[in-house]
Amino acid sequence: MRRAAKPMLSAEGEKECQRYGIYLRDAQDLASDTVRNYLSDLRQFAAFCEASWAEGEEAGEPFTPANVTTPTITLYRSHLKNVLELKPATINRHLISIKRYFGWAVDEGLVARDPAKAVKLVPRIVPPPRHLSDKEEAALVAAVERYGSPRDRTLMVVALHTGLRAEELCGLRPSHLKVAKRSGRLEVWGKRGKYREVPLNSTAREALAEWTAERPEKATCLFPSRKGEKNGSGEREHRPITDRALGYVVSKYAALAKVEDVSPQDLRHRFGYVMAERVPLHRLAQIMGHDSLDTTMVYVRGTPGDLQQAVEEIAWA
Repeated sequence: MRRAAKPMLSAEGEKECQRYGIYLRDAQDLASDTVRNYLSDLRQFAAFCEASWAEGEEAGEPFTPANVTTPTITLYRSHLKNVLELKPATINRHLISIKRYFGWAVDEGLVARDPAKAVKLVPRIVPPPRHLSDKEEAALVAAVERYGSPRDRTLMVVALHTGLRAEELCGLRPSHLKVAKRSGRLEVWGKRGKYREVPLNSTAREALAEWTAERPEKATCLFPSRKGEKNGSGEREHRPITDRALGYVVSKYAALAKVEDVSPQDLRHRFGYVMAERVPLHRLAQIMGHDSLDTTMVYVRGTPGDLQQAVEEIAWA
């Protein structure tokens, strides 16, 4: 059963939607697409309410916030799930839009209490991050070794062997690199400015040593962008590579390696999965900059491939 793109409402219902739209546009200064999405969700809910209230009646009640109760919203949640068969993420988007609307209605004095406050979102199991296979990692490394610049090769190696976030990798400076004969580390400022030290294995140290010998001497960033305006002396300014450019670099070599849909975050996840098989979770959390072990736990959850392999082991043929 498909929803109507723009269901018909009573004059009162239209008035309520228009009033809320004015608030979203003027008071909240939201983008037109965002306003349209919020109003579409509200209109769908209002149409459901009016249709439900009209069942068995010659003339049903018009949609107003005062006519809505908590059971009305829970019934709508069931309608989205069981009749329209929407996915949990889509159902929750609708519910969040409704909760936002009634939060406004309370502030405006249109209702004395918020009927949406007690309504829970649909629980959903977040799938584990993508797990690059050994073969996919080898293909990526081979592609960047064959076609890549020294900078790109080092970026790929460091990403795979440190698990840094994209913004952390792009923000590195030469002074953040500390290397001794048999050890090394990166000084990293992560989310919310939190500092941590990330150890470097021999593979990462070797790649960084080779890149340091070739990196532009005047660059104040560890991985400069190839773009940059020339200064008064005619020299090109060395700005750090951006998150977006890093994504392009990874996508470029993924395409050459014939590995689909790879992002810098997938390289971080690859590091997490590999390390979770070798070190205790509390140490991995420290390396990756996680505030909670619950975040790190994702790397010990089975991927779809792991689960498929597990059930195949008890197959009869």
